[in-house]
Amino acid sequence: MKITCKSAAARLTKTELLVVLGKEGVKVNLPAGVTVPEIALETFGGTERETRLTDAIGGPAKRVLMIGLGKGEPELEVVRRCAAIAVKKAGKIGAGSAVLWTGAVFGRKAGGFGQALAEGAMMGSYQLTDFLRKAPTVLGRLAIHGDAALLAGVRRGEITGGANCLARRLQDMPANHMRPRDMVSEARRIARGSAAITVTVLDEKAMTRLKMGALLSVSRGSSEPAYLIHLSYKPAKKARRKICLVGKGLTFDSGGISIKPSAKMDEMKYDMSGGAAVLGVFQALAALKPDVEVHGLVPTSENMPDGMANKPGDVVTACDGTSIEVLNTDAEGRLILADALAHARRTIKPDVLIDLATLTGAVVVALGHELTGAMGNDEALIGALVASGQATGEGVWPLPILEFHKRDMKGKVGDLRNISSPGTGAGSSTGGAFLSNFVGDIPWAHLDIAGSAWGATERDYQGGALGTGVGVRLLLDYIEKQG
Repeated sequence: MKITCKSAAARLTKTELLVVLGKEGVKVNLPAGVTVPEIALETFGGTERETRLTDAIGGPAKRVLMIGLGKGEPELEVVRRCAAIAVKKAGKIGAGSAVLWTGAVFGRKAGGFGQALAEGAMMGSYQLTDFLRKAPTVLGRLAIHGDAALLAGVRRGEITGGANCLARRLQDMPANHMRPRDMVSEARRIARGSAAITVTVLDEKAMTRLKMGALLSVSRGSSEPAYLIHLSYKPAKKARRKICLVGKGLTFDSGGISIKPSAKMDEMKYDMSGGAAVLGVFQALAALKPDVEVHGLVPTSENMPDGMANKPGDVVTACDGTSIEVLNTDAEGRLILADALAHARRTIKPDVLIDLATLTGAVVVALGHELTGAMGNDEALIGALVASGQATGEGVWPLPILEFHKRDMKGKVGDLRNISSPGTGAGSSTGGAFLSNFVGDIPWAHLDIAGSAWGATERDYQGGALGTGVGVRLLLDYIEKQG
């Protein structure tokens, strides 16, 4: 969907659908020349997410959709949802274009509201239609009328919302169409689009030379080769900070020899959601132009159970020399992350290191599908991510990594083991404890998105069985605040 920005004073042109936002207890203020039946205005209360669709009886709009923001100054999440409702309703009535007229409902904080409007509209328009014989009608063009501050926010929201949609598209693609090689192609496409972004791809031969035995061990059972993608964004002027993002890119996880149950195994195409989020972030960086240097590492692989696959009890060695007992081949994400984190520490040497991974089912038990679990070695960093989660509606909740969790990941044959003791519990924390061995003293946070990456509650702009693109807007908000 394409969004265009128009001044609040601009003349309203002919449109199939006019969307007007209103507040509870306040009569809707329609653009000059637009009239609707009086009963439509009388029966619309403006309560949060309330809708009233009516034919227009005068003016350039064929139909008018009124959407309620509730009382007082609306929350950004409400604004996102209302914009998504507008876009979806337009699709349902077959409108190819629409106008969203804001009037003066947003006041002083118009920039933030404009961003939320565009994000909600972009994300609400997302559909994966590649494999449908007949695609449903979607809104193609949306013109948003508002003041200068609101429209500046709209332009930002179109970028961040579009980046979220890219991540969701990568997530939702079937695993036979989103293989490690396809992740590589996507990274190269992103790099071609901006002189500020470069990409380096390490294949299995290069990773063998670097002794990335943990990452390489996971792909042994698959006919698809593994890769380590390295994207770099450098601002035009000297960067104030260097941030490295690492996203788990397991394009399909059968569990390997420790095979998963067949029920819902199809959802394991979402095991690359951390990598999808990193690619989504880089899609937006060139347009947002933050004054920080950003690196993105995506270790991407399949985990399959053939005769060459990891076996329970095998010992593999990461590039920093750490030996790891593979007691469960379904705890493979931490193996590919181990080499990626160690590589980031040794070669990129960032000021901040953040990884995202669909790492543990335990985080779903702890936090459900609405929150991302955060843990690490730096409270200030985790606090900043929590704050960005509040700002973007991508909630983050801190979880602990105790010394007990670290001790429980020590191996008997190798330095570490890849699963904790059966009676320990706290699977998310022990997973984080395992990863902590590969980051050194760099300020680091691990985001466990196994719950929030898909299966979330319906929010109008995302939710349900499909991917959420979680992490993209969260990390963009965090990165921009570091410049």
